[in-house]
Amino acid sequence: MSAIQIQSLSQEDIRKLINSFDTVLTDCDVLQIFLLGVLWMHMTPLPYSSDVINLLRKLGKQVFYVTNNSTKTREELAEKCKALKFEATKDDILCTSNLSARYLQSLGFNKKVYIIGTEAIGKELEQVNISHCGIGPDVIEQTNPYSVFDKDPEIGAVIVGFDEHFSYPKMTKAATYLYDPNVHFIGTNMDERFPVSDNVVIPGTGSLVRCIESCSERKAVVMGKPDEYMAKMLMNQSNIDPKRTLMIGDRCNTDILFGSRWGFTTLLVLTGVTSQSDLEKLKQSDRQEERDLIPDYYINSLGDLLPYLKEIETEML
Repeated sequence: MSAIQIQSLSQEDIRKLINSFDTVLTDCDVLQIFLLGVLWMHMTPLPYSSDVINLLRKLGKQVFYVTNNSTKTREELAEKCKALKFEATKDDILCTSNLSARYLQSLGFNKKVYIIGTEAIGKELEQVNISHCGIGPDVIEQTNPYSVFDKDPEIGAVIVGFDEHFSYPKMTKAATYLYDPNVHFIGTNMDERFPVSDNVVIPGTGSLVRCIESCSERKAVVMGKPDEYMAKMLMNQSNIDPKRTLMIGDRCNTDILFGSRWGFTTLLVLTGVTSQSDLEKLKQSDRQEERDLIPDYYINSLGDLLPYLKEIETEML
């Protein structure tokens, strides 16, 4: 498999590509501290990205915003879309904070959740009447260095998302609750790390989930890309046809693998985590697990699609 650069295609080939899908799944960005993304970087939309997404809608495509970011609720992400001129409602958004709550709701869950994560997960749980605890700092006490604590007997699930307050006491509590096999274990996503400027690497949620998996000797049910639950929610509740769906993303081992694993056509943008050099290394690999990370198509930035889409729009008038 070899990725095709969009700019190398003729207008006719691009027209055929656009006509080959009815649904667009697009990643958004990661956390606000990172200058990486598909549609925006923090509160700055990438050039012409909103024009592209809105024009795809005008051309009759169904658009879903699918993000592994667990630090926002659906409502907050819909408000961000609106502020940055992307057409969207909360029903167009799949985020892992909401999926975690919906997963427990589907199980008829009626206990309490211990959260390693942010307020967004708590807000989503509250919307389905599930109580929770654990959000915020939990530091080691000098008089209690091994974080001995009184277990809350109501805890029936542990959710691990992105948490800048991740700590030894939180690890202790999560592993202790998960010692009971009846306690559900949910990971919002498995994004391992984010290289940022000045050669700094920020641990992602996947690093936290794997830490809890290790000390609890349990495996998490993962909500985000590329795992099954998000794909099932899209296909079962939104009735999308994988063969006529385009997945747009900036990270090969989540977005692109999500697409290839579930039968979507994939488009990589080079404005985020995966660089041109990363892509070239994948293309030269003989390992099947790395070949699965190669997109069908790639483009420098999503905004580069705009002139092609405008020409298609003109032809339809």
